[in-house]
Amino acid sequence: MVIAVLLHEWGGFGWWQFLLMAAMLFVPAVWAAGVTADAVGRKDPSIVVVDEVIGQWIALAGARRYGWVTYLAAFALFRLFDIWKPPPVRRLEALPRGLGINADDVMAGVYAAVVLWLAGWFHLY
Repeated sequence: MVIAVLLHEWGGFGWWQFLLMAAMLFVPAVWAAGVTADAVGRKDPSIVVVDEVIGQWIALAGARRYGWVTYLAAFALFRLFDIWKPPPVRRLEALPRGLGINADDVMAGVYAAVVLWLAGWFHLY
């Protein structure tokens, strides 16, 4: 989230830049997560955090406005969906290697983005 705040506040990044960056990072993230999982012998090692970055950026892409409330809401919503894993998030986690490591966080980010967008649409932030 700190990276995203800096990108928005100092770099002027908006929703489409967050979405574009998440998309550009996805393929290298799948590769890196798979290589790391193989190296440490774990299905979803906690040392892999690029999937969380991608999910958080997708969540922020749903924002209609940016500010501390938006950042907090995006973070909380992404974490909620990442932990809760509503369908199909849990099923995506079962995909092989780096794809499964990243795909579940992408979907959690999409859910968070939709809720954040709807909250902004109804002027809740």
